[in-house]
Amino acid sequence: MNATDLTTSLRGRLIVSAQAPDGHAMRDTHTLATVARACVDGGAAAIRCGGYGGLDDIRAIVDKLKGQVPVFGLTKEGAEGVYITPTVASVEAVAGAGADVVCVDATFRPRQDGSTLDDQVAAAHAAGALIMADCATPDEVRAAFEAGVDLMSTTMAGYTPDRPKTDGPDLDCVRESRALLGDEPFLIGEGRYRTPAEAAHGLIAGADAIIVGTSITDPGWITAQFAAQLR
Repeated sequence: MNATDLTTSLRGRLIVSAQAPDGHAMRDTHTLATVARACVDGGAAAIRCGGYGGLDDIRAIVDKLKGQVPVFGLTKEGAEGVYITPTVASVEAVAGAGADVVCVDATFRPRQDGSTLDDQVAAAHAAGALIMADCATPDEVRAAFEAGVDLMSTTMAGYTPDRPKTDGPDLDCVRESRALLGDEPFLIGEGRYRTPAEAAHGLIAGADAIIVGTSITDPGWITAQFAAQLR
């Protein structure tokens, strides 16, 4: 799939993140693959997956979906600094597991192997995959675009010291990123989108698509919201 075909299929649509960390009740590859399929049945235009389940989750979800929608893959290696698909080897492994799009940390922090974002872009494209930049600030979004990234996302906004963490989605980050990019580059809003209304506001703020995870794929979190209301 080329970048134009991908972005055309995703514009104005929902992407669902199906991930669970170690120790979580949902930390089971088969379970997450089934959840991913259910999300596609509900209208998800793509699935983001991997995380601490890594390559096994990516392979299982690619197999479960059988090309029905694109798969955005990543690994999480460690918990400090750059740990989302942090190296060139990680990029190559995610692409090799069948991901259509490799998601990488595109903050300005140093990567574990000393590589640059340019190196990761080249590795993804050489492996036949597209690449998405998980950014924390509008300046990082613009730098990622200039490095040749295919899609940019506000995934990391509020998760580095460079930008305060908002209670809900950082819509200002989306607006400011769009202002720096102009109209054409594909920008995704991600991070703390908890309701359909917030997702819609992300599009209004300038995102081309929205990624939602916890509020769709974590039954424990969803149940806690209901329980809190009843209390």
